[in-house]
Amino acid sequence: MSFRTTTADYVEDVSPGSGALPPRAWYASSDAKSLSLNGSWRLRLSATADAEDDSFAEEGYDAGDWAEVAVPGHWVLQGDGAFGSPIYTNHLYPFPVDPPHVPTDNPTGDHLRVFDLPDDWPAGPDAGGAVLRFDGVESCARVWLNGTDIGEFKGSRLAHEFAVGHLLKTVGNVLAVRVHQWSAGSYLEDQDQWWLPGIFRDVTLLHRPAGSALDFFVHASYDHRSGEGTLRVDSDVDGRVTVPALDIDVATGDAVTVPVLPWTAETPRLYDGELVTEGERVPLRIGFRTVELADGLIKVNGSAILFKGVNRHEWHPERGRALDLETMREDVLLMKRHNINAVRTSHYPPHPAFLDLCDEYGLWVIDECDLETHGFTEQGWRDNPVDDDRWTPALLDRAARMVERDKNHPSVVIWSLGNEAGTGRGLTAMAEWIHGRDSSRLVHYEGDWDCRDTDMYSRMYAFHAEVETIGQNLDGGTGKRRELPFIQCEYAHAMGNGPGGLADYQRLFEKYERLQGGFVWEWIDHGIRHPELGYAYGGDFGEELHDGNFVCDGLVFPDRRPSPGLVEYQKVVEPVRIGGDGSDGTVRVTNMYDFADLSALAFEWSYQVDGETVEAGTLSVPSLAPGESADVKLPEPPGDARGAETQWTVSALLAADTAWAPKGHRVAWGQFPVAPRALPALATTARPLRGERQITLGPAAFDARTGVLQAIGGIEVSGPRLDVWRATTDNDEGAEWQSDTRYAVLWRTLGLHRMQHRLDAVELAEDALTVRTRVAPAAREVGLATVYRWTSDGDRLRLTVSVRPEGEWTLPLPRLGVRLGLPGTADRVRWFGGGPGEAYPDTGTASVVNRWESTVDELQTPYVRPQENGARADVRWAEIGGLRIEGDPRFSFSARRWTNERLDAAAHLTDLTPGDEVWVNLDHAQHGIGSQSCGPGPLPQYFLRAEPTEFSFVFSVLDQ
Repeated sequence: MSFRTTTADYVEDVSPGSGALPPRAWYASSDAKSLSLNGSWRLRLSATADAEDDSFAEEGYDAGDWAEVAVPGHWVLQGDGAFGSPIYTNHLYPFPVDPPHVPTDNPTGDHLRVFDLPDDWPAGPDAGGAVLRFDGVESCARVWLNGTDIGEFKGSRLAHEFAVGHLLKTVGNVLAVRVHQWSAGSYLEDQDQWWLPGIFRDVTLLHRPAGSALDFFVHASYDHRSGEGTLRVDSDVDGRVTVPALDIDVATGDAVTVPVLPWTAETPRLYDGELVTEGERVPLRIGFRTVELADGLIKVNGSAILFKGVNRHEWHPERGRALDLETMREDVLLMKRHNINAVRTSHYPPHPAFLDLCDEYGLWVIDECDLETHGFTEQGWRDNPVDDDRWTPALLDRAARMVERDKNHPSVVIWSLGNEAGTGRGLTAMAEWIHGRDSSRLVHYEGDWDCRDTDMYSRMYAFHAEVETIGQNLDGGTGKRRELPFIQCEYAHAMGNGPGGLADYQRLFEKYERLQGGFVWEWIDHGIRHPELGYAYGGDFGEELHDGNFVCDGLVFPDRRPSPGLVEYQKVVEPVRIGGDGSDGTVRVTNMYDFADLSALAFEWSYQVDGETVEAGTLSVPSLAPGESADVKLPEPPGDARGAETQWTVSALLAADTAWAPKGHRVAWGQFPVAPRALPALATTARPLRGERQITLGPAAFDARTGVLQAIGGIEVSGPRLDVWRATTDNDEGAEWQSDTRYAVLWRTLGLHRMQHRLDAVELAEDALTVRTRVAPAAREVGLATVYRWTSDGDRLRLTVSVRPEGEWTLPLPRLGVRLGLPGTADRVRWFGGGPGEAYPDTGTASVVNRWESTVDELQTPYVRPQENGARADVRWAEIGGLRIEGDPRFSFSARRWTNERLDAAAHLTDLTPGDEVWVNLDHAQHGIGSQSCGPGPLPQYFLRAEPTEFSFVFSVLDQ
């Protein structure tokens, strides 16, 4: 005889749940009472869904020995590991794929909260009702209040409300919530993120007075031809709508048209209003704007828009997806300050307060449904829920809960059906329902390449060449698709060092009208703060299946410090283009905004001589309309700077404080060379002298047998010698499905990480020391014939490196330069070149040529998984450890307290400890970065080809 327990059958039910009220518009406050139930809750964790009975929900149950956890929160991120561990997978389900079944081992958290009603909470026969609202619970919850089962629900990132007024008591209310980590709903939530169970968003008790507002829909359109807005508020409960600034006082359901200032992401004008019903007054923040598909383009208020966006998962390194308002505000402010104008809420509706912030500060939003079934790719999409009618009610429920909750936000301009869920009838049903419910917005879904259900053609990680083909409308596809605009809903994978190629994408977006921009993947690294590892990623918690550090692919680090990738993006998408040729005394200023003129900006110029500003002033620039350009005359160059390198720098700054940045915040900039740098010259007057153990040449000493440099002016030096290896980046490692061009794999196979250096000759001449070598990997016939030629004028030392490839080189090199070691006391670094941060061949748009200072430690970029980082580009000279190093031509400079090999071997930053030397790379060139951790590799123009090359450095000792 066999049997199966049925006490938790709802866990595997494909329905969205039972008992919840219909979805409705979310609003933060009204004059009705509310009570936050956030705070400390009691928790009992069980290994299975049915390990415990329901008695814990009864009044009087003694939970005194239960643990305590914070709500909002995830239990696996609390208790120092006592409540289990996080799991990270990109798309693989961490349980057997047998929908709708889930494992018997199903961590289940019983939560208890006892609360009293406030003294001023309405009571008595005319008190009205009350609603209990959960804003987010992963992944399935059953709820009891005062011993009464009020329902269960799925849809982790969606709001659910229950009518509870008839169950409330003045004191001693017992709220019990049973949360299961795995449920049928988990099959619909296979997003690229940590699996984190718990009540991770707010829990709120809302008083509902008699005659209170139920659902309402604010329709606020804008006619760009007349400058008028039309407002109509449809409400389930009759009432009036007032907007004092517009002198509006109208009944719900009635429309009124008045002159208004429109809402856009650049000019987020909101009007304060109020919905007044018999029992409630609800504040409204109204933005007038019209979204349409017209002339084959996405237009807002009659103008096509260009998305300069990011994908944003919700994340905090200690609290996971349990975000507070200030953290959300920090995200929005960082985005605005870095010229980002759009967010795709990957891959679920965000905390609703985030959308309030997008309304207030101005961001275009693609609001995405809590739906992804990516793991079904492993079986060719067989049994995919989105093409199974049994699951369609759950899909429609998720679509409705997103749309109804967020429909009154002007920032939301596009609804997205979800992400990476294949195709099927369920998606079509969702699209039809959304189009029918809200015709004022467009619908997006990347997986619909035929654009059957969507209003735009969307792709992920299309390579630059394909994007250009699409821009030229030569990409084929269905007739409908060819008539639609194109966006890259994900591109430029921001994993580790990178992404490269951003500027190349942006040039295409700006060149072709059909291309309406894209959204970088993604906003933040999902590292979890860890006492031993710094930040943990996939596999650090012993997961059976995991995808490593693929979860750390953001433009900001886990602590929200901007990465070099964000600084690069800020420059690439700046809304003012400052170009031209500074040598002719003019610059060309172009307004790249979609709506705003340049009246909010002030322009400044500065003039640099050898990297130092000698004079600065203001620049008069017309208040250009969007798309307009003007040639602006620069002042006469100040002073006589013959023989020096000179340049102009022109900046666009905020002319006054704004809601998102202070006066003087730099929005855009450009640099323009006037006179080039004079290359370092050195007369070869000193001759090399051979001793018993050393060769001396000017200020330098060399090993007599090997010709290796040992010291310059008494400063110990190890090397230098040719270096072609770099600690591989995440983009070098590449994605598994791009096996033919994963450069790190190919480089290691060739053996570039273990090059051997053969000494062929040490030659002394009247004016030079020449060391001939061959640098090559074991087991291969290819090599690099490398000659080091040393000369001196008695005080300074010049190294000329000549490299000639031997054999058939089919791969690019990671880097080409020399590496040398200096004493560990070397710390301060000064340089004239690109900065302040790192730059590589296809990530250097934001690099500002100037004089910079740093410490060796500050030169490092703290990528969660250590990798090549910290190179400063276009360096003319650098000073470190008592030495000055000048380049001919310009070079790339990096310095660190560990070797490239140790950096390459490290899995976490805590694996790196300082050694006794500072290792300096002086690179003639590096291979590009690309974004091949998920997207394309470097474009061909950024390849470092193995070809005959020569470069030089001049060393001198600084005056102490």
